[in-house]
Amino acid sequence: MKKIVFGITSLCLGGAERVLVDIVNKLCTKYDITIFTLYGNGEFQKQLNKKVKLLHVYDRDYYSLSPLKRKRISVQMACGLLRNRIYNKYIKGKFDIEIAFLEGPITWIFSKKSNARKISWIHNDIEDVFGNGSKAKLKQNLNKKCYQKFDDLVFVSKDNMKKFKKYFPDNENNKQVIYNYLNCEDVLKKADIGEANEIKDNSVSFVQVSRIVEQKALFRLLEVHKKLIADNYKHTIYIVGDGPLIEELEEKIKEYKLSKSFVLLGKKENPYPYIKKSDYFMLTSFYEGYPMVLLEGKALNKYILLTDSAARETLIDYNPKMIVSNTEEGIYDGIKKLIEERPKVDLKNTFDNNASLEKIIKLIEGE
Repeated sequence: MKKIVFGITSLCLGGAERVLVDIVNKLCTKYDITIFTLYGNGEFQKQLNKKVKLLHVYDRDYYSLSPLKRKRISVQMACGLLRNRIYNKYIKGKFDIEIAFLEGPITWIFSKKSNARKISWIHNDIEDVFGNGSKAKLKQNLNKKCYQKFDDLVFVSKDNMKKFKKYFPDNENNKQVIYNYLNCEDVLKKADIGEANEIKDNSVSFVQVSRIVEQKALFRLLEVHKKLIADNYKHTIYIVGDGPLIEELEEKIKEYKLSKSFVLLGKKENPYPYIKKSDYFMLTSFYEGYPMVLLEGKALNKYILLTDSAARETLIDYNPKMIVSNTEEGIYDGIKKLIEERPKVDLKNTFDNNASLEKIIKLIEGE
């Protein structure tokens, strides 16, 4: 039985984390699987099959560490001192296949030389994931060296692979696209568990499930919402999720006096009742890869509003959708049209992505 380690920063609530849990829970009867994380105490840990082993460097989650500790880890990780110690202690020589399942520190750690077969998963647009500036350039230089040390690179969208090739034209590793796997039956079951009482029936409701980080463009969405309300297009936007920018976003919502129509619900281990109850599901990010939340929206048969990004591939064969330009104007026009026209989803869409799981197994088997 092959011994496989998947590395990811943590098992907190997030799209890549959701994908990984679904994958290992399906494969743990076929392979000896370990998940390695930098930070422990993630919400998804409790959803792992008991056959899946779990290793982590720090017992606590990232944001429970002191700012000074987080800064020290970041500096040590960037210069390689901590990366080498972590790899030698937890990973080296213990597994047949080492899979870095997320960009950044995990990929840097797993790029260290060993006899194991090495695979790296790339979820986001490699140009955008680290932002801009001198620090971003340093990280990208490190990425260039690290990605060359993997045997296989897996991308979650064709668009992301295309941009990676453009950004790192000298990288000659094996490359392929494997769309994210989702356990659809699990989503449907959980959607019927619990209530979503915060969502009121007296207003057109839009739900977005995302972390409150810059990538998800929630401050831009708030500006659009403010304009729509001022133009008398009544609706309510609910955000399911948490993140480092939540306090700043809360202050801006209060400043605009929109707390009743732009509602932050916080993180939910089971967001599916909220998606199911909403009139419309949305994702208005600046950039994306192949987001799990869109697969979940498809599984729950929701009409989806999406800003144009690599995420459009998620909805290629899905009809109840609106893809708008990735601007305030595009989002404004999209929401306005949905409020005015109120399209419905009449037919149940059958959604099955087991083909992705089959591709993962072929990758592991080297086929």
